Amino acid sequence: MLWWNFVGRTDEEIREAREQWMTGDRFGEVKGYGGARLDAPEVPAT
Repeated sequence: MLWWNFVGRTDEEIREAREQWMTGDRFGEVKGYGGARLDAPEVPAT
């Protein structure tokens, strides 16, 4: 399953990855990017 920039086996994994992206807990920063961190859109209902 692929959604936005995330890949997971289940909807739950995608939602967890989004939460980790939004809190900055799992994914690092892009070196050399001077803009603001992009927010991931809401995961659509399944």
